[in-house]
Amino acid sequence: MAAMFRPSQRLLTADDYRQVFKAPDHKAGQKELLLLARQNDLTCHRLGLAVAKKHVPTAVKRNVIKRLTREHFRALSPSTPSFDIVVLTRPGARDATATRIKDALVKQFTRLGLTVAPQ
Repeated sequence: MAAMFRPSQRLLTADDYRQVFKAPDHKAGQKELLLLARQNDLTCHRLGLAVAKKHVPTAVKRNVIKRLTREHFRALSPSTPSFDIVVLTRPGARDATATRIKDALVKQFTRLGLTVAPQ
């Protein structure tokens, strides 16, 4: 069974998101996704999702993107330093397949210096 996505691993408040958007330490993006990351003082990474209807009009596709992102996030190896990460969709996400989203996530997490365990 996959590890749970606990509240301590989530960006929960508008202020959490605002801090990442205001001054990200790292940006990694491509046609489908943009990742913004900011170092935090916690012992674990935290994830926030911003999957826009404008970029991904169907709820099914938005949910697939969110599920895949959470799965890959849970597969990140714990490392120091920890990051607050926000994953945003871009217009290319509309037509991207699940495989393309997976590849984009692995590539972007790697660009941030985070290791994703094989799935």
